[in-house]
Amino acid sequence: MPDRAPQPVDRQLPTDEARDLISLVRDIAQREIAPKAAEEEDAGHFPREVFTLLSRTGLLGLPYDSEYGGADQPYEVYLQVLEELAAARLTVGLGVSVHTLASYALATYGSKEQQVEHLPAMLGGGLLGAYCLSEPSSGSDAASLRTRAVREGDDWVITGTKAWITHGGVADFYTVMARTGEEGPRGITAFLVPADAEGVSAAAPEKKMGMKGSPTAQVHFDGVRVPDARRIGDEGQGFAIALSALDSGRLGIAACAIGVAQAALDEAVGYATGRLQFGRPIADFQGLRFMLADMATQIEAGRALYLAAARLRDAGRPFAKQAAMAKLHCTDTAMKVTTDAVQVLGGYGYTADFPAERYMREAKVLQIVEGTNQIQRMVIARHLAGPETR
Repeated sequence: MPDRAPQPVDRQLPTDEARDLISLVRDIAQREIAPKAAEEEDAGHFPREVFTLLSRTGLLGLPYDSEYGGADQPYEVYLQVLEELAAARLTVGLGVSVHTLASYALATYGSKEQQVEHLPAMLGGGLLGAYCLSEPSSGSDAASLRTRAVREGDDWVITGTKAWITHGGVADFYTVMARTGEEGPRGITAFLVPADAEGVSAAAPEKKMGMKGSPTAQVHFDGVRVPDARRIGDEGQGFAIALSALDSGRLGIAACAIGVAQAALDEAVGYATGRLQFGRPIADFQGLRFMLADMATQIEAGRALYLAAARLRDAGRPFAKQAAMAKLHCTDTAMKVTTDAVQVLGGYGYTADFPAERYMREAKVLQIVEGTNQIQRMVIARHLAGPETR
């Protein structure tokens, strides 16, 4: 039996424009991203040229207003684009998700003047963004952040360190949450900080088990002066902005997770249908057939879950609970499916000659970023049973 080539995902898309968009993304993924993914990940190469191409083709601003350089695409379409990109290379899919997250505050809470001035370059002008919420001592407890912004006349002076910043050191702008008032969530304000501002610097990237091509680094703000015109929203509104952004960002992580899982399934099916043992393909053995069936079912369930949440968002309905469910389920699915893919390939799955081991290493981080899966369970439980009693 010959190797079975992976078939494109059969997607339910709302318009002909969306179908054309997915075709464009698949073409870019096959020509520009997937062929270099393994080599560049192994070398720790960040593909800035790919993000420049995606910006030029309008793929860095898909869910935002075309008036400012976006593409007016619903979230259900944008997320399926992320899935396709992540299946080709997670560094790219996650990078687009992070850029979209970094642009969210200004696109949603910025003034008209701020949006006119900054969004066109952010969405289609070649710029790349990063989102700065976490700190060395505040991850899940984000409301305890210590980076401080002090008002001096018409400016703010920002001092502190952010941690675990995707695109740290390579981004062109940072959306920064800093303390401007009292302790707790009500004392936090959002700022748009250019990466070339005096006093902004990045530490050496973290040495990670996966996604080596995507730099994750601490970013230092040493008395960085930014004008009040770069404050996003009202003073004290920053934490609410951050949480709102994360609801949408978690859907991006869910879509990326399903992309990685789909790539792992495709690899497993191709190997199982081509690998002969005892005179026949190993895909003929019921143990493996059931494993592949379970993998495919989990992926389809995850895709349906993130799309259901996206459609709620597109309809203007509450979706925070469903976003947390999607992030939880899809990333756990990615971990399970990629681990099973390594098992299907046997010894070969444990070698770098095949991509299965890379998928497994990459899937792990998706259970951690933008709120660990333990935090997602807390969010879901609060929607079901109310806040915890103290």
